[in-house]
Amino acid sequence: MLLACVLLTACAKQVDARVAGNDDAAVDSLSLRLEELRTRDDLDDATCADRCSVGTQTCELAEALCALVERHPDRDDLPPRCAQGQEQCATARNACARCGP
Repeated sequence: MLLACVLLTACAKQVDARVAGNDDAAVDSLSLRLEELRTRDDLDDATCADRCSVGTQTCELAEALCALVERHPDRDDLPPRCAQGQEQCATARNACARCGP
């Protein structure tokens, strides 16, 4: 029995604490939040204050998303998500600017 415990312990996998899955989940979460903001910004009855608030939030989320993407330069699937966030930021800022005085 003792031998079995020793063998099982010796075979334990070493797991890197920096699991990419955590960043993947964060990227997915930020992308979903950006989509929610895009939907809110598309509403015709949004006030200028609402549009500007959405613009600010969108750009903050896009910045956080791009920071996560930069942590994984080996991943080809992530840069387009950053670019999409940056485009959404620009669109949201333009919507805010268009409704100003």
